[in-house]
Amino acid sequence: MSQIINAMTVDIEDYFHVAAFEKNIAPTNWSNLELRVEKNTYRLLELFSQYKVKSTFFTLGWVAERCPNLIKAIVEQGHELASHSYAHQRAFTQTQQEFRDDLAKSKQILEDASGQAIIGYRAPSFSVNDSNTWVYDILMELGFEYSSSTYPIEHDLYGVPNWPRFKYERPECYQNKKIIEIPVPTSRKNGKNTGIGGGGYFRLYPYWLSKRRIDAYLKAEQQPYSFYFHPWEIDPEQPKISGASVKSKLRHYLNLSKMEGKVIRLLEDYQWNTMKSVYLDDVAK
Repeated sequence: MSQIINAMTVDIEDYFHVAAFEKNIAPTNWSNLELRVEKNTYRLLELFSQYKVKSTFFTLGWVAERCPNLIKAIVEQGHELASHSYAHQRAFTQTQQEFRDDLAKSKQILEDASGQAIIGYRAPSFSVNDSNTWVYDILMELGFEYSSSTYPIEHDLYGVPNWPRFKYERPECYQNKKIIEIPVPTSRKNGKNTGIGGGGYFRLYPYWLSKRRIDAYLKAEQQPYSFYFHPWEIDPEQPKISGASVKSKLRHYLNLSKMEGKVIRLLEDYQWNTMKSVYLDDVAK
């Protein structure tokens, strides 16, 4: 298990971008709120440098517009830059044209800021499902080579429990191009998938339990593991959003003060690299 190289990923969005607060904060008000994503992401870059880890940063175009120096730092330090859309709108709420326009805008901003081609995409809130598989046609049209936009679990906000659990080539084809989908990792028991890929699940469980599940996944599946989290998850001092539901607040604020320490333990206990290195370079061999 120690020889398996896993993929570290960070979804670059701020505390007010999350779907849990979309009923409380309108996108038109984002610019009026305290921007904390830059400082938090620089802290992650420090940790990754300390532990010699390379990561994929799925980044909102909205953030890249406001933090161009952060984008430069990400690529200068050898990390992979990828798209997390422009405005963090869930893909299944958009028309095909809205999705195309949002994604094209994001890709252009990220490429202009980084000087690199953007080939990876992650849908906000893993919002690709049976209702919008046309997403893959648009991704290929715009030059993307892989997506990590599905979570094969049952969840009230997202999830495609019957979709594949491991990296696979999508059946869609655009001008002889194909695209890879890399689902978020799950453990499977008694015919049911459980999320083990990061985020709220990782904050909820004690580290020993998360590690046990990751180790079991690596041993049973002999597949790379990928982990995702957000810069706001290491920021217990972030502003509190008023008016949000108890459920949303619980999900968002749970164990924020413990997250950085848990991430450090992950960096110590496993080997990590970018999504491209772990999944696409393997495809090319």
